[in-house]
Amino acid sequence: MDLITKGFGTFSVESKPYSLKDETPSWIADAEENLGESEVREAHLAKSLFYIRIGDKEKALEQLKVTEGKTVAVGQRMDLVFYTLQLAFFYMDFDLISKSIDKAKNLFEEGGDWERKNRLKVYEGLYCMSSRNFKKAADLFLDSISTFTTYELFPYDTFIFYTVLTSIISLDRVSLKKKVVDAPEILTVIGKIQYLSEFLNSLYDCQYKSFFSAFAGLTEQIKLDRYLHPHFRYYMREVRTVVYSQFLESYKSVTIEAMAKAFGVTVDFIDMELSRFISAGKLHCKIDKVAGVLETNRPDAKNALYQATIKQGDFLLNRIQKLSRVIDL
Repeated sequence: MDLITKGFGTFSVESKPYSLKDETPSWIADAEENLGESEVREAHLAKSLFYIRIGDKEKALEQLKVTEGKTVAVGQRMDLVFYTLQLAFFYMDFDLISKSIDKAKNLFEEGGDWERKNRLKVYEGLYCMSSRNFKKAADLFLDSISTFTTYELFPYDTFIFYTVLTSIISLDRVSLKKKVVDAPEILTVIGKIQYLSEFLNSLYDCQYKSFFSAFAGLTEQIKLDRYLHPHFRYYMREVRTVVYSQFLESYKSVTIEAMAKAFGVTVDFIDMELSRFISAGKLHCKIDKVAGVLETNRPDAKNALYQATIKQGDFLLNRIQKLSRVIDL
């Protein structure tokens, strides 16, 4: 008997010759003629896993669909969705990932165990992170910290790495302290990942010079990560927005020189950085270049709500006017 493994589960099949040209290998035909339904399903699943292992995406998906037709149990059908997701993540096929996640959620409505449900959270979190929805990714990752079993995607250290990175740009200071900084599951692992502990704690402790130093050390890891690499520049901007906003939150006005000293950079660098973020609407402050001072102008929540209401009201009136013209015609 041969064992088909490679991280996709373990299944035993008869050790008979199998050519890629064979549409129906002899051991599958034998199972269909002489064995029961479960053995037939296992044989078809073994063929699916073979195609996955050699990277034949089209044939793997086709064979997984055949296997699904011979599968009754909801849990086993969920496992087939997970195999599909693994293949989709390998090829970064986001359309297939999205459809598979929706399919998995529909299967859970028919019934599913908590272990598979928690696994799905990690898959969905990885999809959200890969599609730049860091807020939802952080929420899903944090929900899965104590129940992580998705080792077929990545090890637990990598999972914590993703959790910390997404949480820093998604959570407010209080939530970051409660869910990440003091989380025992994160504390047991974070020290194994170079620069990550200093990156997280220096941000929370307002040690901005240490934060920038740790951030520089982490950039290479982020660049080399297959899921984060496409969003490297975006993530860099978001992190700097978070740290600059946190610093400015404590002041009504502060000199540019004092801010540059706190971050361990030059005045010209801070001036150039803040100019870009202010013009993009990321920071609510203005630069008095003559006096060398930064003045914060935090938006009034009530005024912002009033402006939003006026804007939506104008949009609604325009739609009503267009509709009335159509009705008159």
